[in-house]
Parts: sequence; C-alpha cells; structure tokens
Amino acid sequence: MEYVNLGNTGVQVSRICLGCMSYGDPGRGNHEWTLPEQEARPFFRQALEAGINFFDTANVYSDGTSEEITGRALAELARRDEVVIATKVHGRTRPGPNGAGLSRKAILTEIDASLRRLGVDHVDLYQIHRWDDRAPIEETMQALHDVVRAGKARYLGASSMWAWQFAKAQHVAVVNGWTGFVTMQDHYNLLYREEEREMIPLCRDQGVGLIPWSPLARGRLARPWEEGSARSQTDEFGKTLYHEGDRAIVEAVGEVAAARGVPMAQVSLAWMLAEPGVSAPIVGATKPAHLEDAVAAVDLRLDAAEVERLEAPYQPHPVAGHR
Repeated sequence: MEYVNLGNTGVQVSRICLGCMSYGDPGRGNHEWTLPEQEARPFFRQALEAGINFFDTANVYSDGTSEEITGRALAELARRDEVVIATKVHGRTRPGPNGAGLSRKAILTEIDASLRRLGVDHVDLYQIHRWDDRAPIEETMQALHDVVRAGKARYLGASSMWAWQFAKAQHVAVVNGWTGFVTMQDHYNLLYREEEREMIPLCRDQGVGLIPWSPLARGRLARPWEEGSARSQTDEFGKTLYHEGDRAIVEAVGEVAAARGVPMAQVSLAWMLAEPGVSAPIVGATKPAHLEDAVAAVDLRLDAAEVERLEAPYQPHPVAGHR
C-alpha cells in the first residue's frame, strides 16, 4: 500500500479509502443492498491487512447503523491512532425542522451523535455532506471550527457543491481565522468528469485533497455495460447519474483491461489514482475481489495511449450529485 498526505495536511492516508456506506442494517434507511454487521466485519479485516487506514462513513448511512458497524469493527481490529476515520453531516437524521442541515444546532447535535455511534471521542475528518442553502455559511463554518477546537474533529472536509460555494466557504474561514476545509469529496470518475472544469482545478491550486465518491460509477466501470448488480437494481439515485452515451467508455475500459489481463475495476481506478490532486478514491466493497482490485490498482500504471483510449469517448453530462 502507498500512503500520501491528505491534501496539504501532515496526516497520511492510504491511496484507497474504504467506503462504509456498503455496511449497515438493510432494514433501516434506503440502502437495501447493504451488508449487516457479521457480513461486513471481514471487509474491515481485509482492508486493514491490505494496509488501508482510511475509512469513510456518514451519519445518514443506513439510519446511523453504518457508523455503529464501522466503529465496532475498527475498535476490535485496529488501534484508534492507526486509523483515519471520516464521517459526514447534513442529511436528515430525525423528523422536524432541525433534523437536517448545517445550522449550528444541527452540527453540534450531529457530531455528538456520530461520536456515540462510532464509539470514539473524535473523528479525524468531519465533512459537510452537501451545501445547505438555509444556513448562513458563516454560521456553518464557525460551528465546524468550534467542533475542531473542542477536539471532536481533527480536520474538516466538504463534498459535492459548486466551486463558487466552496471558494466562498474557504474565504469565510480565512477572513475569520476559522478552520477551513482540507478535502473535497466530489463525484468523479471516467464517466463523469464535469468536476474537471472548475472544482478540481480550484482544489489543486489550493492544495485541497480530492477523495472522490463513486470512482467506479456505481460499478458500471467494473463490468460490461449490460450487466447489473443487486445495488443497481434498487439504487434510484444511481440510475440518474449516467446514460447510454457512456457505453463507449465502459467498452474502452474493457478493451484496455483485456489487453492488460486485469479486471476492469483495476484499470478504472488506476486512471483515477494517476490524476493530480487525488489523495484517495472512496471504494465500496461487498465482495473480497472489490478490495483486491482496488489495492492492486495502486501499482498499475497506464501508458499515455491507454489513457487517451479511456478519455477520448467522454461526453459532457449535466451536473449531478450536488443534491
């Protein structure tokens, strides 16, 4: 496993981050395909044995049970100071007008709830899951700064939003002497490269680490176009992200993978890992091969001709993933 600094911080993370949305009570929330605790536990062990030290979850995944499973697994299998735990705040966790969002009330309530579920006294990376139009960004950034000052989070991160929103949030933090964001978790893969227009150049310029979500495009970049999965059959959000025009890219991945004699997932992830500014793509795993391919991709180097073959069929997409 290789390790890199997370953005412009001094903390080092594995080039692969295990995405823990795949683990949770299937009967809670809207992720029917998630693995319950006993089935999820082996993936944490496999990840740790492969050298992965970076784990990402969120307060809304499977109604909080993802955090619970993640926390118990890591407490049993790893030392707290050896792992980097990330979670998120924004989505609805309870009914009522203050049960979601990025108000001071919501943030200070949700960080404590996440820490209880994870069974830790701090998270290493606390991320806003999306932008909140209802909360003044000044209120959000000050509340997040107070979370850091209280020792409940080491670093702050953000996720999918417009580049102007991210720049505004960072500016508010700078002028007030508050803690800024060190990571951007955005929607980025071979099928969706709209972030290359503004967000990714902004992050590279400012030294913000990129930790893309859905690097395999909900599995589309890991299998032939016609094939599906248990998740793809029930993932209504995922069905809105990609279109028939993406087939040519998936076919190109298959051709490069066949020529290399490796699975498609390794080629897709190798492309992303070579992109400047990418610290660690967030990879979900519900089969051992998913993690095996992700780890193997760290050592796979594509040549210029292969990269051109993968990138040439790209078609612009409507912006997706900000909501």
